[in-house]
Amino acid sequence: MRQSLEDEFTAFVAARGQSLLRIAHALTGDREAAQDLVQGALAKAYAKWPRIHTDAEAYVRKIIYNDRASAWRRPGRQNEVTVAEVPDVATSDHHDQHVADRLTVQRALLSLPARQRAVLVMRYLEDRSVEETAEALGCRPGTVASQASRALVKLRGLVGDRLTSMGGAR
Repeated sequence: MRQSLEDEFTAFVAARGQSLLRIAHALTGDREAAQDLVQGALAKAYAKWPRIHTDAEAYVRKIIYNDRASAWRRPGRQNEVTVAEVPDVATSDHHDQHVADRLTVQRALLSLPARQRAVLVMRYLEDRSVEETAEALGCRPGTVASQASRALVKLRGLVGDRLTSMGGAR
């Protein structure tokens, strides 16, 4: 790869790496798994960089979703739900209550099946359309809509009013 393209790739990783990690963490619920997912996606992107550098972020995000979806589809995969240990949080003031609410929502999100979690991450964290989400996950728009609906019902059952009071799912 030419030096300028290498510099461009390095600049891309520096600029967008944290955003990609945030998405991967929301999908996996585990920091190390998220780092592995992003690292693998960046390795694949690096190999194709001369061809994809003009639309790199979309390409890398699609790799992240596809790699995560491939892990869900593998025969014999375990249906693990990763839930982080959360320390007790004092709720004496508004800020502390907001933190407690966010942790509650995060735990509830991590308890969802991986596919539903991916749909919510793409639709509401990344603000992607139903069609974009369906294309990235390799399913139909109706599947995205039904998965989002089911996931939101489960989340609301787990967290009640906290989801809408935080400005969450619409």
